[in-house]
Amino acid sequence: MASEVKLIVEMVTVLGAATAGGYLSNRLRQPVLLGYLLGGIVVGPAGLGLVALEGDIEVLATVGVALLLFALGVELSLKDLMRMRRIALGGGTLQILLTILLGGGLAYGLGWVATIPKAVFLGAVLSLSSTAVVLKSLLDRNEMHSLHGQIMLTILIVQDLAVGIMLAVLPALTRSPEEIGTALLAAFLKALLFMGGAILAGIWLIPRLIRLLARSGSSELFLLGILVLCLGVALLTSTIGLGIEMGAFVAGLLVSNVEYADHALDRVLPMRDVFATLFFASIGLLIDPVFLWENAWVLAGLVATVMLGKAAIATGLVRAFGYPLKTALLVGLGINQIGEFSFVLAGVARSANLFTDRVYGLAVGTAAATLLITPFVMRATPHLLTWLEQFPKVHGWLEPQRSPQYVGPQELTDHVVVAGYGRVGQTLVRMLYFQGYKLLVIDNNEAVLASLRDREIPYLLGDASSLVLLEKANLSSAKAMAIALPDPFATRLTLQRALSLAPDLDITVRAHATDEIDALYQLGAQEVVQPEFEASLEMGAHLLLKLGDSVSAVQQVVHRYRSGRYRDILPERAEYWGRSDLDAATEGFPKHWYLLEPKSPLVGAEPGPGKRVRRATGATIMAIERQKQLHAYPLGDTVLEAGDRLLVVGNADEHHAFTALIDGSSNGSSFPLEPNRYTEDKT
Repeated sequence: MASEVKLIVEMVTVLGAATAGGYLSNRLRQPVLLGYLLGGIVVGPAGLGLVALEGDIEVLATVGVALLLFALGVELSLKDLMRMRRIALGGGTLQILLTILLGGGLAYGLGWVATIPKAVFLGAVLSLSSTAVVLKSLLDRNEMHSLHGQIMLTILIVQDLAVGIMLAVLPALTRSPEEIGTALLAAFLKALLFMGGAILAGIWLIPRLIRLLARSGSSELFLLGILVLCLGVALLTSTIGLGIEMGAFVAGLLVSNVEYADHALDRVLPMRDVFATLFFASIGLLIDPVFLWENAWVLAGLVATVMLGKAAIATGLVRAFGYPLKTALLVGLGINQIGEFSFVLAGVARSANLFTDRVYGLAVGTAAATLLITPFVMRATPHLLTWLEQFPKVHGWLEPQRSPQYVGPQELTDHVVVAGYGRVGQTLVRMLYFQGYKLLVIDNNEAVLASLRDREIPYLLGDASSLVLLEKANLSSAKAMAIALPDPFATRLTLQRALSLAPDLDITVRAHATDEIDALYQLGAQEVVQPEFEASLEMGAHLLLKLGDSVSAVQQVVHRYRSGRYRDILPERAEYWGRSDLDAATEGFPKHWYLLEPKSPLVGAEPGPGKRVRRATGATIMAIERQKQLHAYPLGDTVLEAGDRLLVVGNADEHHAFTALIDGSSNGSSFPLEPNRYTEDKT
């Protein structure tokens, strides 16, 4: 077979297998990267033997690595890094160093690697986490702007920056012990000289070239110029001994400072995705499933050690920087996997003969396993924390050790509580303040609360979902409450706990996504505001007024959409009322299904028992399963029937009270269940 035809056949084979594997992973809600690895295994020497990692495929995989690192450099957000620079630079750097020390030390102590340089390289491989997997998990859970989400992202940015440094310095570890010191010094000097030249080029040369290409008006010329820059700088660093990867990363950093950076990234991303897929599939070509099976117990031990060790290091560091233990645990359990750039480092180590085939196979297998486990761990963490909070001693550890800092008058009544002092919360506080209402603001960021002291507005410093803090807020004497927190789970938990302390409190909540609206109403919110829908309603109202509709008619239209919980403008989605949405809404809450017996006082009670159940027990009915059909978020006119299965959320005491209620053993009179006259007429 001619070499050019062979290359096309191998490319089609590898990309086809990667596509099939990626599709399967996507359907199973796993990172597509795992599907690419699986596709490579299937068509590789250990599978069907259709493709071997050699010749042109290996060259194309190298191009994929270069484009991957180039895009990483362009996407790197130094602005985000500086915004939380204390935990990012301090905590992120310490996390990398401690992981290298722990992972490399264990490997050297157990005899998996024979020399300290190899141990350091292995520790570096283990120290990196997956930006892609963590970012996707945060986006899926609407936690990008939560405190733990922001800390995760800033630490990941530091790790991404460290990739470039590692690629420049670590290859020097291939030298003999006597030469390592000199080699490291030479590598540092080369890197410094190269970075100095790159900075000068980034100031005087690169911006002008990119502007010239952009002004040509030709998308093809612009793309070609960006590719030449990326691969040209990569070739330069390879020639001077710093590696292709280092040059591609620096080229991306140079482009990131130009105003056309987003356009450049947009043009390069499709090519990056294709060639990066080839790279990850090429790793699969080197994985031997038989080897992994034969070393299954070793692999399981490595996965447990890596994930628990990285989680312990990250949790301890975040806690040491003054964040609550709950936030620290969320961060630690979120970034305890091995990332996609670890595959790049492992490949460099293998090509430099620092890793034997056994060490390389175990490193790659461990990385793939941690990537597979991470989404499940991030999904289970809220459940774990909620379960741990049931134990008084553990609950004391999870909550801040000091009592919440309160600034304001000791006796506060008839006030409005605003939980969350971000952009939405600050606007709310200004509106209420200038209208003369008494306020109490809750937030865990002392920096943003400083302005409240000047205006003598009372505030509580701490986690708004903390029961201790909510009790201190004197909710039973408050007029109303607004929850504008950036974290969806914290929003639901704050709402549920606030109503357990003050069942009749009028609470307005900000929803982060459309599928949260009904869940928040069901948990007891009086009003749920979704910013995107509110923006569309305001734009629609403006247009209707301009088109000649009367003010009263426009107000009626807007009111109809709001009172209908935006349902008339929700996107048509078949799964909107499905179990997947319900699972997400109840995630992190202790929940249980109850069967409604015919003798239960809830059977045939007056419509809409949800609010009275919540007032009597604190628990919330989230769904009804009737005749094998699921009815999520039952409406106010729902009448319960014998045989219904009820999904109820609440803490242990609330579940106990609800059990007593449906069994008819509740001795409280605060839950008047009058028989429904329509049910009586039927029977």
